[in-house]
Amino acid sequence: MLTKCKEHMEAENKEVVDMTKTNRMYLEIDSCSENESFARVAVAAFCTRLDPVLEEIEDIKTAVSEAVTNAVIHGYDGGEGTIFIETRITGNEVEIKIQDKGCGIENIEQAKEPLFTTRPEEERSGMGFSFMEIFMDSLEVISEKNKGTTVIMKKIIGSPM
Repeated sequence: MLTKCKEHMEAENKEVVDMTKTNRMYLEIDSCSENESFARVAVAAFCTRLDPVLEEIEDIKTAVSEAVTNAVIHGYDGGEGTIFIETRITGNEVEIKIQDKGCGIENIEQAKEPLFTTRPEEERSGMGFSFMEIFMDSLEVISEKNKGTTVIMKKIIGSPM
């Protein structure tokens, strides 16, 4: 079956994705809001080798935007710091890890509740984690007070070949 699929893909000049190979990208950016758009586009561009549909790319861009914005606003309180982004593709699964070394989250479950915000005076909607959960297939948040937060998101692109 794989041989027929591979022959068909080659006939259409499409890349056959090796479902066992892993490809990684690492990115470090300063914690400033201007870098959010670069991070989301860089991660989305890295994922294009999987030939995602537009909706899948938009989902990834939105989730990355929310995670990076959280690191800038909440992790570093709008101050200086570094945001670390690792994107890993294995087969047709994308794993995106976004990490800060900021203040951390005291109560992760509360922070993940829709509309919860620690910054109501800044008109924050409190939907960041909700959007990440909606647009990605899985979301894991690891945090320790005064040591930082790591957000790990996964998404399956298309269907396995």
